[in-house]
Amino acid sequence: MTFKEEHGDLFGVDFKTWTPAHCISLDCKMGAGIAVPMKKKFKLGGLVDVVKENNWAIKVGSCVYHNGVLNLITKKKFYGKPTYDTLRESLVSMVWHCHEKEIKNIVMPKIGSGLDRLQWSRVREIIQDVFKDMDVNILVRVR
Repeated sequence: MTFKEEHGDLFGVDFKTWTPAHCISLDCKMGAGIAVPMKKKFKLGGLVDVVKENNWAIKVGSCVYHNGVLNLITKKKFYGKPTYDTLRESLVSMVWHCHEKEIKNIVMPKIGSGLDRLQWSRVREIIQDVFKDMDVNILVRVR
């Protein structure tokens, strides 16, 4: 795995090369933070239907690949907060999607560390641990 943090606009990368990832809630509200422009750009509004149709398989700690986006479900409701454990579980689920979809390049914001208030230093360690044995490039774009 290669891991890089750089200043820049998340939406300034080539999405033919980079697969975006971000955190959402199980209720799929996506009404604040980076989720708002992600929902609009990648037409993620239908994600709530995917989650409802698969409620037996999709839970907090899952990752849902929809419209080219890795959606990490880290909390139950939009107003809740994730834990480091639910973030880790979501990232482990994301590994499966990376294998399944042959995803080699992931771009993300500082997941879990904005509105969700997790400490970025701990989140970074979790990401690096979960992906340490994978052939994947992770780019974190920070404004």
